[in-house]
Order: sequence, then structure tokens, then C-alpha cells
Amino acid sequence: MESIDQRYLVQQNKISDGDTKPPVFAKVMRSKEGKFEGVSFIKNKEKATVMTVAEAQEAINWATGKKPNAHEYTTKIICVGQ
Repeated sequence: MESIDQRYLVQQNKISDGDTKPPVFAKVMRSKEGKFEGVSFIKNKEKATVMTVAEAQEAINWATGKKPNAHEYTTKIICVGQ
């Protein structure tokens, strides 16, 4: 059986903050059936959702498309160990 490569987080930084404030991380919200419903960004890296590259890209697409102030942030995929 093939193992699923789940080792990525989505990190977001506010552009205007520069390096003065720590980044936030994506926590994916799913329905009871497992359907993707959206993302919230939290400060606690340990509670962030670890996901595949495809799931991380889905989270970024949702965040950049649904959040009205998305242009104020840089959102990127990082490996868990970064």
C-alpha cells in the first residue's frame, strides 16, 4: 500500500509586519464527510493541519480567493520541519 505524503503546512505572514510578528498557520475545516470547507489561521504551529501538497494548495486557493484582504499577506507551503 502506498503511503500518503502528508508533511506540509500552510504558513501566512502579513506583508506590512515584516519579520516583527510570528507567522500564522492554516487549520483546515472539514465537514463530517471530510469535505473541505475552509481554513482558519492560528498561531499555534502544533495545532495546524498537516497535509499533502494538493491539500495545501487547496487551502491557499481558498484563502487567497475568499479572504477580502488576502493581498496583504504572503501565503506559502512549508515542510513540517521548517
